[in-house]
Amino acid sequence: MLDRIIIHWSAGQNLPNAVDRNNYHYLVDGEGNILSGKYKPEDNINCKDGKYAEHTGGGNTGSIGISMCGMLGFKDKNHVGRFPLTEKQCESAFKSIAKLCKDYGIPVTPQTVMTHKEFGDAHPKTSSHGKIDICYLPPYPEVTANDIGEFIRNKVKWYIGEN
Repeated sequence: MLDRIIIHWSAGQNLPNAVDRNNYHYLVDGEGNILSGKYKPEDNINCKDGKYAEHTGGGNTGSIGISMCGMLGFKDKNHVGRFPLTEKQCESAFKSIAKLCKDYGIPVTPQTVMTHKEFGDAHPKTSSHGKIDICYLPPYPEVTANDIGEFIRNKVKWYIGEN
């Protein structure tokens, strides 16, 4: 059963590479295009066979992984690197997450739609603990690190209502 969506940034350039395609079910490039990864979300229902998208240490089973491509070189809000996330990319990701929630019957809650950072913070004994994606959204600098998950969930809810 797929009952959770975990949202990432790739920490790479604004286009996916082979590693990105192996690790995420969906990738959103800098222009907002949605690209499929190597594995289908259903491959993460059972991760014991080793054939699944390894996007979240300690949280892959039952989770759909979507990543916005970018943020290579990110240090902090004043040093975002040469490949910041774009507004078009973020909005496309939020809309795609809304569609995934509808398609898979996933409610939009902090336990079911979360950033990799939120997952790691909630699961300190996993390898996801200490991950920083997503602690900053360049198109929305007013949103604090602690509010990003809720900001994304509100955007997703808005897109669900739009369709």
